[in-house]
Amino acid sequence: MLRHHPAASTIATVLPGLNRLRHYPAAWLRGDVVAGITVAAYLIPQCMAYGELAGVGAIVGLWAILPPMVLYALLGSSPQLSVGPESSTAVMTAAAVAPMVATYGSDYQVTAALLACLVGLLCLVGYIARLGFLADLLSKPILIGYMAGVAVLMVVGQLGKVSGVPIQSDSIGGAVYDFLSHLSQAHLPTLTLSAFVLLFLFTVQSRFPTAPGPLLAVLLSAVAGWLFNLEQQGVAVVGEIAAGLPALQLPLLPTEQVMHLLAAAVGVAIVGYSDNVLTARTFATRNRYQPIDANQELLALGIASLGTGLMQGFPISSSASRAAIGDAVGSKSQVFSLVAFGVVLGVLLFLRPVLALFPTAALGAIVIYAATKLIDIPEFQRLRGFRQGDFVLAVATTVGVLATDMLVGVAIAVGLSVIELFARVARPHDAVMGKVPDLAGLHDIKDWPGATTIPGLVIYRYDAPLFFANVTDFKRRALEAIDAETAPVEWFVLNAEAIAEIDITAADMLMELYDELAARQIIFALARVKQDLYAQLRLSGLLSRIGPDHIFFTLPSAIQGFQQRSRPK
Repeated sequence: MLRHHPAASTIATVLPGLNRLRHYPAAWLRGDVVAGITVAAYLIPQCMAYGELAGVGAIVGLWAILPPMVLYALLGSSPQLSVGPESSTAVMTAAAVAPMVATYGSDYQVTAALLACLVGLLCLVGYIARLGFLADLLSKPILIGYMAGVAVLMVVGQLGKVSGVPIQSDSIGGAVYDFLSHLSQAHLPTLTLSAFVLLFLFTVQSRFPTAPGPLLAVLLSAVAGWLFNLEQQGVAVVGEIAAGLPALQLPLLPTEQVMHLLAAAVGVAIVGYSDNVLTARTFATRNRYQPIDANQELLALGIASLGTGLMQGFPISSSASRAAIGDAVGSKSQVFSLVAFGVVLGVLLFLRPVLALFPTAALGAIVIYAATKLIDIPEFQRLRGFRQGDFVLAVATTVGVLATDMLVGVAIAVGLSVIELFARVARPHDAVMGKVPDLAGLHDIKDWPGATTIPGLVIYRYDAPLFFANVTDFKRRALEAIDAETAPVEWFVLNAEAIAEIDITAADMLMELYDELAARQIIFALARVKQDLYAQLRLSGLLSRIGPDHIFFTLPSAIQGFQQRSRPK
């Protein structure tokens, strides 16, 4: 019998991408090559635009895409995710770095690169501690609201670049006021070019959704700039690009600045990682391949972020738009990222003069175009129709992002998610179970007209684990269920099918409830107790008080026990 070498098994676990490449089907090659070239054509102007958005410059946006494309291809658990510069982390980079540079006078690019390294280290700590479950703290309503807020920030941040209007304020309201009050000072060639790019992008999107619209837009803008001599008319361009590639460099700042930046890195890591996992899961579900490993994504994003920071980049995450384009034209594996890497590398080495002609107004228009895709109005409408609470959470998150600092908005989003989760568990659904005419089994009597309980017996179900936050609610509602009965209650049966575990506060409360029911001559019984809960109840002493005659594996056996209570043995 063949045995797998332990080292090979470890490599396959840590480097799932490498394992996929070793078993790569030749039939996938054409689709991956076409997808890689197409995605590269899209990401070159997009990443340049995100470099401008982050405040590090267009060329750094391209530098920042190189390490993650290779590293994620080896380490990532998704065969289709495109990792690199992305809108929300770019905005957060600018929000974190600009104030620090203003306060300490530190180098902007070094600070951004150090932020990427700190994000990478935090992700690696999360991987070691197996904190992949944290991705689930951001519920869908929170993410919809958060991305809408990010989109507004993106648009406002580009108003000056696409119009030439001088904007001095750093706040959302102030920037909008500056733009509107100084609109008469708009630079007409810049504004015309931006409007042309936006119109072109939306037209291409509607008619040719898989075409590299952003690349075509900036190429046409560069041609227009050359034909009409727009640079001489005051239209800003990317400008001269240094030859070669970025050197490996460790970004260093004084300890005080590092500690200040660490708080921002936590927010960036949470948002970037959540975006990674959620986007990867979306494509895994759509194309029905193996589930995404949330902890492996922490490792992949951590190493990719470190690589980007050491290559003078800025924080990264996944791009849903690039992944969607690759999927649409046939990507099957991370080979498409390696092909895109080769294309970008070739452009940086041989087509720098063309990149230098890219108008920054066109890049700003691309950012605005990308922002419009982040505001999902149909999803807001769906949330409102499905559940009002989810809609309120989404709107509150959007307002939080816009009304506060960007990183505070992240904290608000996470806080709202946790509060929502906590509220659901602290005040869960409950049910008094009874019989429904012509329907087998026991059901919540509130759900069925004509449902009745068994006289003298209350079967009560509480749909959450019992812990310190809901024990008072549980006891109150359990006693209310007893008091609501018209016939005198003789037995109270707790249906524990939804109670996986309890804490010590809940154990003490159950003992109190037992004593209170005993004082009222009511038997306290348990049904459908799981083994873990059984062990906890035994340690608490409650099982010995209840007695084995009042612990049942099923609800029918509990009913049978109640009905036989007065029969002679």
